[in-house]
Amino acid sequence: MVREHPLSWHRLLPLLAVAVLAVVAVAAAYGPVWYQRLYHPLGHEALIVRYAKANRIDPYLVAAVINTESGFREGVVSSAGAVGLMQVKPSTAVAVARAAGIRDEMTTEALSTAALNIRIGTAYLAELIARYDGDVPLALAAYNAGLGNADRWAKEARLAKRPFSESIAFPETARYVDEVVAQEKAYRSLYPDAFASALK
Repeated sequence: MVREHPLSWHRLLPLLAVAVLAVVAVAAAYGPVWYQRLYHPLGHEALIVRYAKANRIDPYLVAAVINTESGFREGVVSSAGAVGLMQVKPSTAVAVARAAGIRDEMTTEALSTAALNIRIGTAYLAELIARYDGDVPLALAAYNAGLGNADRWAKEARLAKRPFSESIAFPETARYVDEVVAQEKAYRSLYPDAFASALK
């Protein structure tokens, strides 16, 4: 029986793929600015400024949510029915619009437009941040996993006297919160003057 060499091509291929992905990830986080911006695109700055300012929240946070949710692709519709740049569900949009006095129709088609999507998504994010007394990670968890889950995790964290992040039961939501927080820092570093008018 012929013994296979331990460094045969089909054994090295997965290792090579992992190494390439690691290099790409490191370059996306720490490489040249032009390369990092490929992974942190920015668009609709005027809309982000307008609605972040109107809702008194950080425009860099809005940009981070948009990139994490949709990668700045407008027409995206998730399998759960979340729509557009900020991945807003029509049912959530109806409730947010009613509370904000917005009379636009909240259909999938309407929410696919950048202006309405950013307006509703930013208003909802601001509503969550206010609900949780400025606790952005808790608001982000609610944005991703819903109010019921976020409320339960916050209560568990308080009772156990541990950080909220340790109480998030959904790994996807824990990753989402970490990703948006990291993206916000990246956007602030990569685009320092993008939202100057909103931060005055």
